[in-house]
Amino acid sequence: MGAVEYRPGLEGVIATETSISYLDVDHEEIVVRGYNLLDLARQRTYVDVVGLLVHGSLPDERGRAELERQLLAAANVPAELWQILRLLPRQMDAMDRLRTAISALGGWDQAANSADPEQDRASGLRVIAQSATIVANLIRVAEGNEPLLPDDRRSYPENFLWMITGREPSAAEVRAFDQTLIAYSEHELPNSTFAARVIASTLADLYGALTGAVASLKGPLHGGANEAVMEMLLEAGDEEGLERLIRAKLARKERIMGFGHRVYMRRMDPRAQLLKETLAQLVTERGDPEGEKLLRMCQRGEDVMRSEKGLFPNLDYYAAPVYWVLGIPIDLYTPIFFAARTAGLVAHVVEQHAHNRLFRPRVLYTGPRGLKP
Repeated sequence: MGAVEYRPGLEGVIATETSISYLDVDHEEIVVRGYNLLDLARQRTYVDVVGLLVHGSLPDERGRAELERQLLAAANVPAELWQILRLLPRQMDAMDRLRTAISALGGWDQAANSADPEQDRASGLRVIAQSATIVANLIRVAEGNEPLLPDDRRSYPENFLWMITGREPSAAEVRAFDQTLIAYSEHELPNSTFAARVIASTLADLYGALTGAVASLKGPLHGGANEAVMEMLLEAGDEEGLERLIRAKLARKERIMGFGHRVYMRRMDPRAQLLKETLAQLVTERGDPEGEKLLRMCQRGEDVMRSEKGLFPNLDYYAAPVYWVLGIPIDLYTPIFFAARTAGLVAHVVEQHAHNRLFRPRVLYTGPRGLKP
């Protein structure tokens, strides 16, 4: 084996070709099939982005209505799946419950073992619809209650938020939630998407790839950061408390969740700026004193981290308080991340199966040699 450059964590390594998305750090733009993700979040809906990711183009008004109809028609999950979730230990982490549910869903798909791109799209739309229903009811079912099932009179994001909270959301709340779904929908090749593509490259099916993605996303260095951010904000209590907490953590050389990103090294994650605006709009429209306090706290934390470490917020830093203001339980923050990202994951599995090359990297061996048994 000739000399090769070792890149810990595969940093900077180009692992695949894709036409799905690209992080253009120099221009501070997240490109999704040619569109700026922030433009999509400000001007279109999550259902539009599902169409863009899964089918390759933005739907027109009629196409969006048809796609939303398809998603709502597929949103109910098999009754047996709720029975499976009820059998799991109540203390089991929500992401572990979700991983089990996504794996089990394949049992009710007659084409589950397919690695055909067209079948991936059909199955993928069902998983996008059903994952929202599952995520919204993870806590409810774990507590022994009946699931709140989709209402086909509601839009996809309204249904999702209504099933989570059990109350009627305002138009402003639905729009804010929809923007978070778009922000989380696709982001090139993070760990969970890479995991899904590695699994799919063996010609394993969509459900196997998505199950691996859930397992990856659970980790606090990936999807779990949004929950950690909210816990930090609640522990701090106010602006001064957050500054003291951050400075104490920095003195102990602890990681501050919600800051820094492997790709956005010295720039603010564009999605963080988007959800910072979303949070400000939401608390203004609601006239929400607690939300206004959270916004001030987040700004104080942002200022401290920029001055002390030169680090900027990532998406999770502002997604967490948006979810809190919307009344979403903290345990569901990362599962919602997965439900939103399912559209992007499906697109990557489709692409992997359509232009497959098995992932098989090598290692830099550092162990002993020449030992005798």
